[in-house]
Amino acid sequence: MTQNIYDNPDFFAGYSKLPRSVDGLDAAPEWPVLRAMLPAMGGLAVVDLGCGYGWFCRWARANGAARVLGLDVSEKMLARARADTHDAAIAYARADMERLELPASSFGLAYSSLALHYIEGLRGLMAVVHRALVPGGSLVFSVEHPIYTAPAEPKWSSADDGRKTWPVDRYLDEGARSTDWLAKGVIKQHRTIATYLNMLLGLGFTLARVEEWGPTTAQIEARPALADERQRPPFLLVAARR
Repeated sequence: MTQNIYDNPDFFAGYSKLPRSVDGLDAAPEWPVLRAMLPAMGGLAVVDLGCGYGWFCRWARANGAARVLGLDVSEKMLARARADTHDAAIAYARADMERLELPASSFGLAYSSLALHYIEGLRGLMAVVHRALVPGGSLVFSVEHPIYTAPAEPKWSSADDGRKTWPVDRYLDEGARSTDWLAKGVIKQHRTIATYLNMLLGLGFTLARVEEWGPTTAQIEARPALADERQRPPFLLVAARR
């Protein structure tokens, strides 16, 4: 079963304070690029894998989706999503994405934001998604960039400028990595960029766009703390079609 770290009280309390938890999609700095990778929502059936608070589910409906199914393993996340949603065309369900079943040819869009790097059996999940999409249907997702899922301790630059360098640890050794983020022992699955992309190609997806996201100059001016994210891309964004 997928590690259900979001129902850990300490983790959930910390996650609830993040800007993207408080202010939704507009507080996620990668959202403008991710949004540009999406198909037109008009009339689509959408499934959100790892829907969290339901921010994207509600956005999809507001932008014309016919129906949206939000799936998450966390009861705490789903409770918040249901409390904030007042739309009969949005349904939420608890699901373990390691064992997910979806009806064939049922969705025009499968979407996931920062959830798939928790999934050990990702190829099996992506096979389920491929079957669940209608011909020409879209898959759009973000994950932590593999540079982030294989971190080594930051080191100070040898240059006399006070900068840190950000090495990676065993980048080509894929598998579970434990990290302390909001709580101790959070398990994320490290994969290379090549593994993500070749997995999709091997399942019959056509790649539409790939982005190694970093903040723009305007974003850094608005939120100076984002400047560190120019040192290494924090997110990998992928759009593909069935």
